[in-house]
Amino acid sequence: MRLLAGAVLLCIACGPRMPPIPFDPDAGGNEPAVVQDAGLADGGVNRWAAVEALFTERVTTRDGGSGAMGLVVFDGRGQKVFEKYLGPINGESRIAVASASKLVSAMVLFEVIRRGQLTLDSTTGQVLGWTGPKAAITLRQLLSFTSGLPPNNLCTSNPLTTLAACVNVLSGVTLEAPPGTRYDYGSTHLHVAARMAEVVTGKTWPQLFDEVARQPLGLSSETEYFCAPLQRAGRQNPLVAGGLVITPNEYAKLLLVNAGRGTLGTTVIGAPALYDEQGKEPFPGVTVGVSPVQALGLPFRYGLGAWLECATPGQGCAVISSPGAFGFTPWVDRQAGHAAMLVTQEMRSSAESGVVGFSIDLEQALQPLIRAALSP
Repeated sequence: MRLLAGAVLLCIACGPRMPPIPFDPDAGGNEPAVVQDAGLADGGVNRWAAVEALFTERVTTRDGGSGAMGLVVFDGRGQKVFEKYLGPINGESRIAVASASKLVSAMVLFEVIRRGQLTLDSTTGQVLGWTGPKAAITLRQLLSFTSGLPPNNLCTSNPLTTLAACVNVLSGVTLEAPPGTRYDYGSTHLHVAARMAEVVTGKTWPQLFDEVARQPLGLSSETEYFCAPLQRAGRQNPLVAGGLVITPNEYAKLLLVNAGRGTLGTTVIGAPALYDEQGKEPFPGVTVGVSPVQALGLPFRYGLGAWLECATPGQGCAVISSPGAFGFTPWVDRQAGHAAMLVTQEMRSSAESGVVGFSIDLEQALQPLIRAALSP
């Protein structure tokens, strides 16, 4: 279904508005699609022709877009089966992925849980010493944006403060609803969740990301969270909900860990049961407050750090996604057995360019074509 892209300001990054760093004009792009042998049917017919045609047509005819976008698809074995880049962007372009950070941040928290240092039912009262109604907020509620906290606060986008100091500010705000009763998409929830992980591990969020993901997966030292990712500023107050700067090739490794329910080769991040929980809406009866994807016309609900793309979120969804404000959109389809990314960093805000609606719309249109290409 075509969405009214650009009609709604989608604050999926929930960070400060700053001019993006331009793409490298020498980064390549516009090469023929890379299609592995798995994409060829008997007789050498290219199963991916429909995928490539739709992707190319949508990107090249989009009004006002940068024209820089890629599509990368992996099969259920984690093998890359399709790759196509258009414009000055490729797999080694270092970009801000905005709210696609949420999927990664949830995985780091899953690992802290797997190690027994937190549970989904750990509370802010137990870990952070919060008091009153806010003391009952659980990690499960923080990951599902149902904590009752105001969804945004200026301190999460302040590069001159620290994550700990910001969360101390959040400890003094008034709840907008009792924990577990209202859904509001925003940055505060994951800030508090990250601080809980810092307290129980004795490590900063950058140190945790380094230990859990960067080192095991061989990611660059330049891959990190910032408070202001477009300016590469504010490492001491990382925007856990939207501040990751990474290359598409590196993000693919994290996406494949998620697709593997916590395992990629010898790397383990979290436990399978946690990824199963990620695909379920933990509080199906909540009042929906701020929901940018629903504002775009889709009924998707939210799990643990990911959007749920099905009509039965309380029972669980096979497809999860994590689109970002600059257009980068990763998803995992556990039923069909593939993972994929739409790769871009739009040069203008989502309100001006409509890139979020465009990317989600394109993701929805591509999914059945990808399933058909991967079918026996």
